[in-house]
Amino acid sequence: MNERMAALVSKKNCTSSLWEHFGFQPNEKGEPANLDVAICKICRKSVQVKRGNTTNLRAHLSSYHPSIAARIATQGSGAAHVGASRQLGVAEAFSRVGKYSRDSDRHKRLTGAVTRYLVEEMVPFSTVQKPSFKSLLEKFDKQYELPGKTYFSETTVPKMYNSVRASVQSELRSVDFFSATTDMWSSVNMTPYMSLTVHYLTTDWTLKSRCLETVFMPLNHTSDNIAEALRSAFDEWSLDEKKLACVTTDNGANIVAAVKQLGWTWLNCFGHNLHLAVTNAMASVKDRTSRAMGQCHTLVGAFSQSWLKRRDLAKAQAELQTPQHVLIMDCPTRWGSKQKMVDRVLEQIPAIKRVLDDRRHQHLIPSWQDIAVLESVNAALKPAADFTDLLSGENYVTVSSIKPVLKLLTEDVLKPSDEDTTLTSDIKRKMCSVLEEKYRPAALQATLAKSCLLDPRYRGNNFDEYAEEETKCALINEMLDTEDRESGASASAADQPESLVQTAVPPPTKKRTLGDLLKSRTSTSATVPKRARADLELTRYLQEEPIDSNDNPLAWWCNNQERFPLLSKVARKYMCICATSTPSERVFSVAGNVVTPLRSCLKPHKVNMLVFLARNKDMTEL
Repeated sequence: MNERMAALVSKKNCTSSLWEHFGFQPNEKGEPANLDVAICKICRKSVQVKRGNTTNLRAHLSSYHPSIAARIATQGSGAAHVGASRQLGVAEAFSRVGKYSRDSDRHKRLTGAVTRYLVEEMVPFSTVQKPSFKSLLEKFDKQYELPGKTYFSETTVPKMYNSVRASVQSELRSVDFFSATTDMWSSVNMTPYMSLTVHYLTTDWTLKSRCLETVFMPLNHTSDNIAEALRSAFDEWSLDEKKLACVTTDNGANIVAAVKQLGWTWLNCFGHNLHLAVTNAMASVKDRTSRAMGQCHTLVGAFSQSWLKRRDLAKAQAELQTPQHVLIMDCPTRWGSKQKMVDRVLEQIPAIKRVLDDRRHQHLIPSWQDIAVLESVNAALKPAADFTDLLSGENYVTVSSIKPVLKLLTEDVLKPSDEDTTLTSDIKRKMCSVLEEKYRPAALQATLAKSCLLDPRYRGNNFDEYAEEETKCALINEMLDTEDRESGASASAADQPESLVQTAVPPPTKKRTLGDLLKSRTSTSATVPKRARADLELTRYLQEEPIDSNDNPLAWWCNNQERFPLLSKVARKYMCICATSTPSERVFSVAGNVVTPLRSCLKPHKVNMLVFLARNKDMTEL
């Protein structure tokens, strides 16, 4: 039968896949003897096919060979390759054309898109050499030849970095004031880095944040070396220190000393301060909380190390209809994690007891005394837990809220009440004393007072009479200094050498009027001294009603800057200050995703580029 099948002659120049299963009886020359009668290669039956029509072929397969007919219907009768000669589709015809030149626009756009993928998704350069990634791009465009990882590492990424860097520098040259945050960090291979972020207001009063550097810090982290690194960063980015409103950092002695050595205005991070308040408060009552907190750690650790316990906990949560939450382990360097751990254990106590209700695990169940201690701890810490997150934003004003928040914490939220246990009251008092101590320095108080007064949500509601008068005097002086500096800059810009050689052209003579005669006298008498104008402007501002606490103060200033031309310029200085050093912490979160164990050998300058591009991804559009 195989010999008879092999003797059949296939139809030439056919495109339908149906002809794979039919042929013709050959003549003496090996050509089809009768093109109107096809022979099925499977069952050897004859099928009439006048003028090459395939309807009878399809009907034959459907009747006698349904499985083959179904497969052909799925593939499409005209899509299969039959013979060496057939008509090519448009995509396949283009795919046989040569590859794009690297100088072509199409190649540049595709390479730019791959570069953006590498830097924004923080994947290794070796991704472009993986067969699956190459196959993916080939499916999209067969004419695109993907460059190697060295090309992306040494050419496209540095080119993108230089382009984005130039754009950021152009933005910074036009700002009136800016603030900064900085911090130290060690990568997975213990390589030390220092971050620097800046924050400023655009002309339409939009708050923006930019990561400038994540630089290698091989020297000892002394105050002198940190100060030198910060000044070097400012010089490299051409940042004017006179425009620097404030630097926000943690309470590290070396970095605080470095900022003071540079003579910059300093603000300690609210998140670190609140974390220190919690830590010191818990240390002060350690003799009463150590057993319960130790039991809490042991309990959470047991569940985190056993997937069986986590599975049983999920089942118990479903049965008891408690929230489907996992237990949280606190971290010494993560703000608020201690309270979150305690709160989550208390929330899941019923489910935990059901999972551990056997002889082997009963020792892990907290006793009623331990639960009472944890409830007292949680009652003290929970009211202050939300404030850190609320003051950690980068896209809205935060510094002006510190003074009202401190007042709310010390006079209300953390004030001991009659319902509090002795343990809760002691923790609250200690937290209040630590927060008050951290913000006691006069320089910090002055910065917070001016920021608060310039926020139309608060104005004068958080001041006593003496503090408000002192802050008003300081703001008036800054209003005058800002105007004098701008006037000096305008005068120096106008005083060009070309103006000295220009020939003065006398204006055309005209008949003098009564207004001309009285002009000098009326204008002189109407001139208001600068200090009086500043004082009047600030008085009018304070007499207005505060806006709603949920309204955007920047939108208010955008709409009212023409009414308060002097004060609005000072507001631009203080409204851009960050209440926390969270922006630097976020830089290190990105850096941790860049310098992974698989990429621990990245050079420091390449780490700086990749972190910079990942944090400023809104400017990497090609």
